[in-house]
Amino acid sequence: MKHNILIVDDEINALKVLSTALKKEKFIVETAMTGEDALDMIKKTHYSLVLSDYRLPGINGEILLEKIKQYDSETIVILITAYGSIDLAVNAMKKGAYTYLTKPVNLNLLVSTVKDALHRREDDLSNMPGSHQFLNIVGKSKPLQEVFTMMRRVSKTDASVIILGESGTGKELVARAIHYTSLRSDKPFIPIDCTTIPEELMESELFGYEKGAFTCAYSDKIGLIEMAKGGTVFFDEIGDLDFALQKKLLRFLQEKEFHRLGGKDTITADVRVLAATNRNMDEAVNKGEFRADLYYRLNVISIYVPSLSEREEDIQLLATHFLEEHNRKNKKDIRGFEQNVIDIFMDYEWPGNIRELENMIERSVILCPYDYINIECLPLKLRSLNDEDTTKIDGFNLPEMEKRIICKALDKTDWNQSKAAVLLGITRKQLRTKMKNLELTHE
Repeated sequence: MKHNILIVDDEINALKVLSTALKKEKFIVETAMTGEDALDMIKKTHYSLVLSDYRLPGINGEILLEKIKQYDSETIVILITAYGSIDLAVNAMKKGAYTYLTKPVNLNLLVSTVKDALHRREDDLSNMPGSHQFLNIVGKSKPLQEVFTMMRRVSKTDASVIILGESGTGKELVARAIHYTSLRSDKPFIPIDCTTIPEELMESELFGYEKGAFTCAYSDKIGLIEMAKGGTVFFDEIGDLDFALQKKLLRFLQEKEFHRLGGKDTITADVRVLAATNRNMDEAVNKGEFRADLYYRLNVISIYVPSLSEREEDIQLLATHFLEEHNRKNKKDIRGFEQNVIDIFMDYEWPGNIRELENMIERSVILCPYDYINIECLPLKLRSLNDEDTTKIDGFNLPEMEKRIICKALDKTDWNQSKAAVLLGITRKQLRTKMKNLELTHE
């Protein structure tokens, strides 16, 4: 779904910078330099979101907000304000503003905030038990339904949650779903990737700084935690957080207060903390690479997101979901998949999990010239699976002999399929396929 966004600011340079950042994300962006012009445009065009400076000639951002809400209560309004006007922006939030951003605007935060706001506005999917979708998470398998159940239990609490699982399994989607079904859903969701922010900048990004705290600190800067007041902070890949900074984060979690760099005033921030990692945290704690006290503070509740190989029955459902999504994005009308493509999907291990599956579907949709995605549309590494002889183990391919070898491996591992697959030199998925074909069951 395409979204129209209106930016209102009396500074032409600000309009150019903000509109360029949002146009790069494929949003349809229009601009106005006064609140009065903005209202005229709103009466003629529906905008999903309005991004407005607080201080404008004529009517200010707060009055503009009130008039927009009177005209269309569903329109999202985000205000931009100077540091000294934060109290005014907070008051505007009580009147219906989604959130506020401070000058100079962090463009990455701007894009993230706009996407989060629009995501919440669009989100009308069912959250009932047994549903194949929980917000934008798709799956009917038992492991994923257990995740849905846990998410419902924790979403209405303020408990810290650590989300565990392999890369690409959708841990951030789980965090977003928890936030958007929580009592904080009308407040900001601030994601922080602990792997992309340099260690030397992380503290100032989290907690902000005062003017003169260090060279080039020409003005005060609010940190991401302070920006999330009342909302949720999500630490992605928390296992990679710098060890020295872990102590400061622990103190904040315990006290709910902090100091900006170079500042003396104590600042409180009522935020919920969610975290995710693909690391084995118990191992990281035992090796002294992660503070045990911080881990225990974060790990009030843990949610394990299963890998795609653990939820095989969701593969075709997800593939269809991504096909529909990328059909829309690319203005295509591919109707589905040929059966041998589905068979390949089911046989492939998907080491990159859902992220890899979606990327492959997107690629196939873009390149496929047919009504149905066939083997020709797949990457070479998937096409090659169609020619593999998956019935051959160590040179033996007679069904009865193969059955004996598999049974021996299963007996040796007490019918642990993962361990038996290692002994046989095949994947767990290949072993399960063979067991099905050979009508092997654990009596």
